[in-house]
Amino acid sequence: MSPTLAIVGAGAKAVAVAAKAAVLREMGVPVPEVVAIERTGVGANWEAAGGWTDGRHRLGTSPEKDIGFPYRSSLVPRRNAELDERMTRLSWQAFLIDTGQFAEWVDRGRPAPTHRKWSQYLNWVADRVGMNVVLGEVCRIGIDAGRRWAVHTHDRTVSADGLMITGPGQAERSILPGHPLVLSIAEFWHRAAQRELICADRVAVIGGGETAASMVNELFRHRVSTVTVISPQVTLFTRGEGFFENSLFSDPTGWDSLTIQERRDAMWRTDRGVFSARVQEALLSDDRIRHLRGRVAHAVPRDGRIRLTLKTTRGNENLETVHGFDLVIDGSGADVLWFLPLLGQDARDLLELGLGRELSGAALEESIGYDLAVTGVTPKLFLPNLAGLNQGPGFPNLSCLGLLADRVLGADLSGAGEPEPSLGRRSDAHQPVR
Repeated sequence: MSPTLAIVGAGAKAVAVAAKAAVLREMGVPVPEVVAIERTGVGANWEAAGGWTDGRHRLGTSPEKDIGFPYRSSLVPRRNAELDERMTRLSWQAFLIDTGQFAEWVDRGRPAPTHRKWSQYLNWVADRVGMNVVLGEVCRIGIDAGRRWAVHTHDRTVSADGLMITGPGQAERSILPGHPLVLSIAEFWHRAAQRELICADRVAVIGGGETAASMVNELFRHRVSTVTVISPQVTLFTRGEGFFENSLFSDPTGWDSLTIQERRDAMWRTDRGVFSARVQEALLSDDRIRHLRGRVAHAVPRDGRIRLTLKTTRGNENLETVHGFDLVIDGSGADVLWFLPLLGQDARDLLELGLGRELSGAALEESIGYDLAVTGVTPKLFLPNLAGLNQGPGFPNLSCLGLLADRVLGADLSGAGEPEPSLGRRSDAHQPVR
């Protein structure tokens, strides 16, 4: 029997891995059985229901960077060209052709699709390959008696020889939960999806990345006097989107020859804490936008406003300043370590033993190997969202999904124990998405 690879989340990364596994299986190549555990549905974070968007905003990445990109497979010697050709049948263009939208998309100048359209594409791929999805919210991750991963939802357990964690975490978190003048990412997009106008004089958006950028872009149509973006950076940087920057994401060859500092600099310049060029262009035409440098240390409601305490450094001095706002939107972005509270003590012990030190984000990030898994840990734990520093900046996002699938499916899961036939396999409880 094939080993089982469980994936938490059914977004683009999970669909890419499941699709390539299905195509390899059609070619007679042994691959793991892939099962995704998802609380809402395939591609949910690209829909309003996921809490990260209203579905109407545009994809920041070119849609041609689809689930097979960059179509340079290396898994099957002498048959990789065949594998890539088969994967093109699941491409963005193939989706448009199949749904009768290709000519219109070309005639319109190949625009970036809306988030909702991208979700429809992911669902189309999942349907075509019979992706195995277990609906349920993961509440605990542990190790079972067979030394395999045990992924628990509220009503079932999936055992697996390898586990991949995806997704940005929970969009509901905020610096002041439940307060009407502080909106989480999910609360903001829920109001936007309902076409509810925000009316406020002074609005603060916390965060300098693309999550915050899309919120600022949405606020242009609302009745606000000023929008202040709060981020640690000295200014609002524009993401590098030229050929040389983009090629770092599509092809990480040579990435490991860079120093750690050079890699961090490249990721900050092109991916983290930056706004897309499209959003920056819109900012230039709107004089309501401001920027404050600092990290939010405290948020206190007072006199009908929210007072934010910002910490900054000037030379060797640590400074604190207080600013008042009528509405605060916490768009500080995704948390790549969102899964840590789900780990049982047995799982935490396993990771700390493999890491050789205390479990932390830095320790995990520095441990990611070529296969995008934590080095020294069996059964395998794949963390593509933490793979940017060691393996290349394209793995945490949508920039090289086909290469990501190659790395994960090429990993050796045999050391994780024998799979049990009743778990992680397709059955009446694990039906393909339709």
